[in-house]
Amino acid sequence: MSKKIFIISALSLLLFACGKKEDNTNIDTLIASKDVKGLQAKKTLIQADLAKIDEALETLDVKTEEALVSVLTVKDTVFSHYLEIQGSVDTKENILVQPEYQGTLIELNVKAGQRVTKGQILGRIDDAGLSQQVASQENQYALAKTTFERQKNLWNQKIGSEIQYLQAQTQMISAQRGVAQIKAQLAKTVIRAPFTGTIDEVFVEKGQVVAPSTQGLMRIVNLTNMYVSTSVPETYIGKLKVGTQVDVILSSLGKTYKGKVRQVGNFVNPSNRSFGIEVSVPNPENLLRPNQVANLKITDYVSNNAVVVPTNVIQEDGQKNKYVFIVTNSNGKTGTAKKAIVKLGQSSDNVTEILSGVSDNDIIVTEGANAVSEGMKLNF
Repeated sequence: MSKKIFIISALSLLLFACGKKEDNTNIDTLIASKDVKGLQAKKTLIQADLAKIDEALETLDVKTEEALVSVLTVKDTVFSHYLEIQGSVDTKENILVQPEYQGTLIELNVKAGQRVTKGQILGRIDDAGLSQQVASQENQYALAKTTFERQKNLWNQKIGSEIQYLQAQTQMISAQRGVAQIKAQLAKTVIRAPFTGTIDEVFVEKGQVVAPSTQGLMRIVNLTNMYVSTSVPETYIGKLKVGTQVDVILSSLGKTYKGKVRQVGNFVNPSNRSFGIEVSVPNPENLLRPNQVANLKITDYVSNNAVVVPTNVIQEDGQKNKYVFIVTNSNGKTGTAKKAIVKLGQSSDNVTEILSGVSDNDIIVTEGANAVSEGMKLNF
């Protein structure tokens, strides 16, 4: 097209340059003298020149504009949209072991890194004579029990008073409770593992006087029941439920784990309009640690027969219409560009779902699309 315009301009300029002075003078003279025959002769001459120009253009090989592009054949595929959000790795079994009794630590049976089982004795605190008190209290209980049994036999034989029987019973029950109470106190001097896990760190030494504190005696962690906690915008209420599949990406490990939503919060935080979720994460290699940062990809939409195109090939015209260029009249490595107005769905992983405007097996222009216009010849 540009070459055609150039040829017309060049011929017009040539005619104008050759006859400008003479022709203009003659035409002006003819008009001034009202010479009708002369004007008609001049018109015939000009029309003959224009006919020569048209004839020359018809014989010239005028080429259409072309563009070199890359193309892609669209195929139906499975399209998934993800909610991507950041969370923190945690475990419910991560605690500081506190002493329940104040005293001197006379036994310390574990060290950092050691594996322990639930109920295992981790250490002992000096009981300050509680064990002797247990023996004395048990003797008192045994005597009270014997007294009650004898008094009961007499009462069954209608011997003695009811008050004597009730007093013996009360003394026995009181002594029994005294034994249970002192044994409960003594049990607090034994430090046991609250669950199966690993001793992460020990903060005390044998012989040290210990008491409940913010530091505690040691930290015990179980890495087999890990989860990721995060907050999700309230617009996803109804889209997330227990059992929803989640990709848990640990950038620090270079690994991706398959998890599931195990808990969905029932409260929306009014300050940020979000609700909490917990995603269970397997930890077969024990690489996960509490407080690690995790990126979550939660599937919230799936289409099994979707038409998708690379997001970067979608353009917008002056009327705010979204469009792509498709190839028509395809013949091997050539074709013609056609503008296709499209309706967009959701975007994920640098591709966008096309709801209308592009069909299965259509050929779309990818690289070079910005230099393409409607009807342009394409080479690919």
